[in-house]
Amino acid sequence: MKNLLKLSAFFLFVITIHSCSVSKEARTMKQEINGTWLLETINTEGISGKVTATLFNEASFNCFVGSSWNFVANTSTGTYNINGSGTECASTQRLIKWSIYEPTGEAKQFQFKRMADNKKSMDDDAGFRFEIASLTNTNMQLKSHITFEGRPAVYVLNFVKK
Repeated sequence: MKNLLKLSAFFLFVITIHSCSVSKEARTMKQEINGTWLLETINTEGISGKVTATLFNEASFNCFVGSSWNFVANTSTGTYNINGSGTECASTQRLIKWSIYEPTGEAKQFQFKRMADNKKSMDDDAGFRFEIASLTNTNMQLKSHITFEGRPAVYVLNFVKK
């Protein structure tokens, strides 16, 4: 009976680990993302005119253009840095925790949470998710599907690896 309990506990452990693991494709994506990236441009689809929006509960849309992002794959942590410019954009460095989310039947998604200096999650533990539209060793394009004035729209974030 004791051996049966140990064997059952072992199988439960293996099933738990397997269900929490990520696919080989997601592990490969994490390795490709690993490193320092420049957010080169942010474009919109389905929105006409000038966009004035706050991204990540942090700063204006335009403040993130030119920001530097560092991703550490083996710890799933990183930072982003906004360069201060004028009165609109304050210099900011933010810790993040990131991963690849794999929804069934959909494209892989990049997700992250902002972390306070004490390593506690910000934004009531909510995070941000983006469809991984394309990813190579030198370029990454993330898309955020939103609703703008009652219609579907997309923020397109274009990164280049430094």
